[in-house]
Amino acid sequence: MQIWVDADACPVVIRDILFRAAERTGVTMTLVANKALRLPLGQNLHFVQVPAGFDAADKRIVELMAAGDLVITADVPLAAAAIGKGGVALNPRGELYTSENVRERLSVRNFLDELRGSGVNTGGPGALSQRERQLFANQLDRLLARHVKPVPR
Repeated sequence: MQIWVDADACPVVIRDILFRAAERTGVTMTLVANKALRLPLGQNLHFVQVPAGFDAADKRIVELMAAGDLVITADVPLAAAAIGKGGVALNPRGELYTSENVRERLSVRNFLDELRGSGVNTGGPGALSQRERQLFANQLDRLLARHVKPVPR
């Protein structure tokens, strides 16, 4: 298993949780973004910079990932593509996407997109709560425990 992070909109606190998990488990993690990011030192941490553009990071992640890989994203179409390719997708708020709930999320996303297109202000997601951070960390730990053996110290 490898972790792919849609890093353009990934909250810093979630990236920090991911860095600690990658260090603890030795799993390879690649952050993909259209702007440069600083990474802590680690042989298993990588960064791929993509050109600015609509869904450039998403397309690159889907291109590079393999079945069984974990994708961290709040982007529902990317989650759907990752699941379609045999991967696992986790939202930074701790929600594990499934083939069932991702279809529902796509419908809601498309409906809200139509509303925004007609001038309705639908607002955005609220601030990441402490509960959501903990939910993400717990869900990540469960996924990694199933797929990765901890690195001996």
